[in-house]
Amino acid sequence: MNADIKVRLASESDAEELSRLNQAFNGGDKRPPQQIMESLKINNELIAVAEIRGRLVGFGCAQSFHSFCYEEPQGEITELYVEEAARRRGIAGAIISCLEDNLRKSGVKSVKLLTGKRNDAAIKTYEHCNYVRDDELLLTKKIGD
Repeated sequence: MNADIKVRLASESDAEELSRLNQAFNGGDKRPPQQIMESLKINNELIAVAEIRGRLVGFGCAQSFHSFCYEEPQGEITELYVEEAARRRGIAGAIISCLEDNLRKSGVKSVKLLTGKRNDAAIKTYEHCNYVRDDELLLTKKIGD
């Protein structure tokens, strides 16, 4: 990976750039930076960012959770996005590594993630980072407005 590329955990000062990147990734209404700053303060979500010469070009999110069903906390990578112009430089893998390192520090020994079954580029990236496909099936249901 290029020395100009840095991957680190996000801080409140990244809120404006995270808002921009999230809109590019998820579309819809742009999240107000103030809401992102509040989320960074109170949420147990890990957010890793990648920057090139001080400009954010990607982010990833992960969470850990405890359940009586498992002895150790479980981890999940929930989001991963790198701007088109910054892809194919190892940035996604570096974001994943940063998230895994921080999950490991909180006692997580197993991480899962979900991606679209036709998202070949993402699948290739995850497999390159030693994630293995399984036969689980995701079912969803909206229960709110």
